[in-house]
Amino acid sequence: MTFLTVVSIAAGVMFGIGAIAAVVRIIKGPSILDRALATDVLLAIAMCALGAEMAINRHTDTLVVLLILAMFAVVGSISIARFMAKQDAS
Repeated sequence: MTFLTVVSIAAGVMFGIGAIAAVVRIIKGPSILDRALATDVLLAIAMCALGAEMAINRHTDTLVVLLILAMFAVVGSISIARFMAKQDAS
């Protein structure tokens, strides 16, 4: 086993544990803000995993997917913040 293989397996395990923890928080979160934060964390983990995969395999084929995930993360966070601000105002 090469060093790169060991590092990629370790990174995959860590990304997987983080994703499982985020999904658990999405399911069990007592408030919508907990669920929104866990969704942002899950999207960040997915983006980091895609970036790591691109770096390990030395390609940029999934760069468009990475950018779309980043756009969804920003737009989702802004929309949830605006929704919560309107709820607090009334």
